[in-house]
Amino acid sequence: MRQLTYVGPGQVEWRDVASPRLQSNTDALVQPIAVTRCDLDYSIVTGALGWSGPFGLGHEMTGVVVDVGDGIAHVRPGDRVVVPFQISCGNCSNCKSGCTSNCTAVAFRSSYGMAPLSGVDYGGALSDLVRVPFANHMLVPCPAEITPIAAAATADAVSDAYRFVAPLLQALPGTRVLVVGGRSQGLGLYTAEAARSLGAADVLYLDDDLLRLDTARKLKVRVAKRETFDGTAPDSPYPITIDATGSAEGLALAIRSTAHGGTCHRTYGDMQPLTPVPLRDMYTIGVNLHLARVHARAVMPEVLEHVRCGRLHPESVITRTVPFSEAAEAIFDRTIKVAFVREGTASP
Repeated sequence: MRQLTYVGPGQVEWRDVASPRLQSNTDALVQPIAVTRCDLDYSIVTGALGWSGPFGLGHEMTGVVVDVGDGIAHVRPGDRVVVPFQISCGNCSNCKSGCTSNCTAVAFRSSYGMAPLSGVDYGGALSDLVRVPFANHMLVPCPAEITPIAAAATADAVSDAYRFVAPLLQALPGTRVLVVGGRSQGLGLYTAEAARSLGAADVLYLDDDLLRLDTARKLKVRVAKRETFDGTAPDSPYPITIDATGSAEGLALAIRSTAHGGTCHRTYGDMQPLTPVPLRDMYTIGVNLHLARVHARAVMPEVLEHVRCGRLHPESVITRTVPFSEAAEAIFDRTIKVAFVREGTASP
């Protein structure tokens, strides 16, 4: 089968690789029909993460079930499903407690499209076929009302963004949220939309990229240039702040803009092993700093319901849609978010 393969920084290519097969009666084989580029995918292919290839690319996918093992009861061939990007069993103590990113049945950080994280290659979404272990647990039915493209983004980014703000806004309903945008291109925008849809009284999105600022306006959130914001506006500080810049400067800005006793959430770790943190400011203000990997499978059903009901619009952040055949070029596009659609797929 064909698989879009990361070879090295700035180099990807379609390769012929062995097709996956059912290895257990709880496996399923899924043909990806829509894949969305996560912010992390761009960091991988440009070499920003420093990973070595080769390995399959892509981890946000909607697909059609092609084959299932004898132990699969909840899906059958022909069903349209969303595949969470992290591999989890659903039965270990971590999975049962909702910590599906820390499943003990597989190697730590096992994921599609990111073989170096765990040392185990599960293949990538930009391929003809993927094997899904623990399919009764892993596969999430895709509601008929949701397009494959919109559903694919919930496999990681949309669910990640949602869980940043959902528990905080549940504890502080109607509060104000600041999102500092940047390297996490789509993730920052998805976070701003999630905060608005979950009832935040005000959402301010900061960025210096004109396309992202325009996209944020379309998501009906307030915007401002990051370079002109110093955290001293009349409505500052913010009880909830999100740093989506991937930089020490962005993190410092978010922390210094957080209200006393408030929470600053960093969207992910860093490209570097150590990140400077303004501890003096945190200590003086009294800030809760939070960062952790998303438990994608645990939160996806709730997020998909928000999409189905029209409260979240993953497709609004997608700025380019191409067929799979153009993926080797389009995955390097510096635009916000790219969607890849298998040729011949109806209703992308």
